[in-house]
Amino acid sequence: MKHKEGKPATHPDKNSRAVPITLMLFLLCGFSFYLGGIFCSERNRIVVKELKKEVQPQKESISTPLQLKAISFPECSNDYQDYTPCTDPRRWKKYGLHRLTFMERHCPPVFERKECLVPPPDGYKPPIRWPKSKNECWYRNVPYDWINKQKSNQNWLTKEGERFLFPGGGTMFPKGVGAYVDLMQDLIPEMQDGTIRTAIDTGCGVASWGGDLLDRGILTMSLAPRDNHEAQVQFALERGIPAILGIISTQRLPFPSNSFDMAHCSRCLIPWTEFGGIYLLEVHRILRPGGFWVLSGPPVNYENRWRGWNTTVEEQKSDYEKLTELLTSMCFKLYNKKDDIAVWQKSSDNDCYNKLSSPDSYPPKCDDGTEPDSAWYTPLRSCVVVPHLKFKKLGLNSVQKWPQRLQSTPERISEIHGGSASSFKHDNSKWKVRVKHYKKLLSAIGSDKIRNVMDMNTVYGGFAAALTGDPLWVMNVVSSYALNTLPVVYDRGLIGTYHDWCEAFSTYPRTYDLLHLDGLFTVESHRCDLKYVLLEMDRILRPNGYAIMRESSYFVDAVATIAKGMRWGCRKEDTEYGVEKEKLLICQKKLWYTSKRNS
Repeated sequence: MKHKEGKPATHPDKNSRAVPITLMLFLLCGFSFYLGGIFCSERNRIVVKELKKEVQPQKESISTPLQLKAISFPECSNDYQDYTPCTDPRRWKKYGLHRLTFMERHCPPVFERKECLVPPPDGYKPPIRWPKSKNECWYRNVPYDWINKQKSNQNWLTKEGERFLFPGGGTMFPKGVGAYVDLMQDLIPEMQDGTIRTAIDTGCGVASWGGDLLDRGILTMSLAPRDNHEAQVQFALERGIPAILGIISTQRLPFPSNSFDMAHCSRCLIPWTEFGGIYLLEVHRILRPGGFWVLSGPPVNYENRWRGWNTTVEEQKSDYEKLTELLTSMCFKLYNKKDDIAVWQKSSDNDCYNKLSSPDSYPPKCDDGTEPDSAWYTPLRSCVVVPHLKFKKLGLNSVQKWPQRLQSTPERISEIHGGSASSFKHDNSKWKVRVKHYKKLLSAIGSDKIRNVMDMNTVYGGFAAALTGDPLWVMNVVSSYALNTLPVVYDRGLIGTYHDWCEAFSTYPRTYDLLHLDGLFTVESHRCDLKYVLLEMDRILRPNGYAIMRESSYFVDAVATIAKGMRWGCRKEDTEYGVEKEKLLICQKKLWYTSKRNS
């Protein structure tokens, strides 16, 4: 063998080669550790500079609870007593009038956020308790006269002394909601046997329709914007009826597809036939296959009603024909009709939806890239969301009747990472144990002191399910950044909404009696400022209301510090199993009155 230059190759002794190779490896390893040390120390210096605090070893940082300095929040001025940050009339002029987009959610930027406590109105009293509250509330708690004066002839509400009374009237049922719903049940027998459990009322007024349905075993999400009617949603929640601020405008409603069993509009002034029927398409998206859409008011019964609608019979006839044509094109069928009420049913028949694939169809079928459950700041689309063929038990007639459906494993749980029948049953069992423990720590649960409840970061609705035997209702909130479990909540016959807790919730101040969270700060602390989340909780919690915060031991003390600055009284408790890594913080918001005058 020769060297590459033609010289004879030499074969040095193997032992003599091993020494320099070993030495070289040793030097390389040492140099690598040296470089690594420089890099790591430099990186740590950068982190320290950014965080402005000493970086602790990982083990120590986990075991040492987060500590904050004592803090005290000032009172907001009196003109913020009904403050709704993301639907604030003070900011409406910044947004367009087209399709009423100014009434949609428009949250203030970080530098405009309020760091003060929203005061109650002068003369505020603890709310009248359920079920008496369904029919009356304190005037001073919702001191708005406009709606009383404008709707007095329709019996929405009347003022007597210090109270508002709710006779159960509405635009299309001024003589009372009871007879109105009785007629509706005659047209839709499924309202009486547990088939229909969840409903949505668009343009709900003071939620008399939703309130009546509660007595019939139907849980209704009452929806209305903040508009010139002054506090429709606040009246609803003051009565103890589920409600949320919202409007069908340019964005999807914050609910999953194929969820509500019934939708209702009683002269809700939504222009259903305009903009290519885009508002009807949103109703179609959130309705379950086989679900019902109920319309009373123009143009239904136009033959007898047109004179009172400041229009002509020809115009109303044209509107009704256009509405019928649009509904048919979306796979709705007229189910029943009598007097002022017309009922359409969303098709469960795939043959109808298959026809939407034709190039000449309008509205067209949504393409496969359109996520049907995407509903947080998601624009409305002019296409039909078709129920997925793989779900065989999604239709209204396929879901078990209430109350059996509450404990039945929903088919859509298979869409969730880690979701299964066993995980569903485990979640149910876990929350039964937890709620039993909660009731030992907070005796107000199950009494008439607690009516409106929010689970701020639910998974399958287990907390709400464990409370169904109590005289309360639960708003189940699923983070827009979490796994999409809200369809499972609706399939169980419960209600809820998507939300991002870095922003304000779509409700008025002082509307919930109990807020519950499970590890919310642990999950969201990298995105949301702890202080602002707690201030939002203070805004929506009623005076004398409660909060149950189940959190890692790392956050509990810091949360308690901020809560004290909000004038809450808190105590730390063990969980049902007494583990050290997790604690319960049971808090109560104190009733206080502002020391400031209107500016």
